[in-house]
Amino acid sequence: MRVEDLVRDLAPQVLGALVRRHGQFDACEDAVQEALLTASERWPVDGVPDNPRAWLTTVASRRVVDDVRSATARRRREETAAALAGLAPDTPAPERAPGVDDSLVLLFLCCHPAVTPASQVALTLRAVGGLTTAEIAAAFLVPDATMGARISRAKQQIRAAGARFAMPPAPERSARLAVVLHVLYLVFNEGYTATSGDALVRTDLASEAIRLTRMLHRRLPDDGEVAGLLALMLLTDARRPARTGPEGDLVPLAEQDRSRWDHDLIAEGTALVGAALTRPPLGPYQLQAAIAALHDEAADTDSTDWPQIAALYTVLDHIAPNPVVSLNRAVAVAMTDGPEAGLCLLDELDDGPLATQHRLPAVRAHLLELAGDADAARGYYRLAAQRTASSPERRYLLARAATPGGHGPPTTPKGTT
Repeated sequence: MRVEDLVRDLAPQVLGALVRRHGQFDACEDAVQEALLTASERWPVDGVPDNPRAWLTTVASRRVVDDVRSATARRRREETAAALAGLAPDTPAPERAPGVDDSLVLLFLCCHPAVTPASQVALTLRAVGGLTTAEIAAAFLVPDATMGARISRAKQQIRAAGARFAMPPAPERSARLAVVLHVLYLVFNEGYTATSGDALVRTDLASEAIRLTRMLHRRLPDDGEVAGLLALMLLTDARRPARTGPEGDLVPLAEQDRSRWDHDLIAEGTALVGAALTRPPLGPYQLQAAIAALHDEAADTDSTDWPQIAALYTVLDHIAPNPVVSLNRAVAVAMTDGPEAGLCLLDELDDGPLATQHRLPAVRAHLLELAGDADAARGYYRLAAQRTASSPERRYLLARAATPGGHGPPTTPKGTT
């Protein structure tokens, strides 16, 4: 395993051990980040220690203790500091804390309702994913200082809320799990189709979301929505090798070389879907995964089971209505009942939250192409190109505006098709 991957795997375990030992989530999280940075610099040169988790825990614990000593903390902290002070800097002592993996507790803590959604994503990536502030800032194209401030505010909000380092009580657990799944979904979506910048895909974010969701599935193997989200990610990420051309340009689903899809991921995702759909109640991630499986199992666009996809979107729009689902449903209906039927559904979205975004005119342009109205399609492709902040999407939309002719759909909404 690469040092980078090992460090990220160990990050939540080390943080959990420190918080259980010392309390003070914010101070422990800062200490773990410093320990991870030290390990990333030293292990490639000195070699990975025999017990890397113990090494990280001791180095981070030493930092916490130093901070406690400088703040004249309680006698117990001073005694811990004295015990650690005798350690040689290059030979951390074995970890004495129980070998408990607190990753799930950390996920729930980072997704505390007192924290804003944007900060939940950032804090999850840092505390549970082991990414540095600079890596998270680069992924979301914001300055390091901005992301650092966002993470600091999140930790302050958790402290002010009096959150405990423990799983939430049963009445809260289901609602908090829904937030955890949504955060992981957002991370994956941003990685799979970046909202801005020169790259269409941010593989590090998509891979991290899959890793964390796998971890959650291991801890909650009987939860249908957890399995559904993991299946959705795998089935969607399986198409990634065919989604971009040699120059990084967008290749829409209908034009992709399906032989380049990762068929091992498709097999794993399809098996997860089959199991997830047997675990009631049926939720949005299970339904989206079932839709993704239908796309992945088809040999091409024409042989796709569009009636079944349209039916699943109708159910999804009923149990978890939102404009993005409605937009996807319009595409499926157009493929089943004709483009005019899809265009009628799009008219219902003109006054909603998608009215100023690029995806609505992009889909409308595609359906107008299918209906034979090339001139109108060109105008909507240009409008969509003006609205997107993604360079690959803009290039594709402008190319479609120049030569409309029945390809697409160009930029289907994230996480669903």
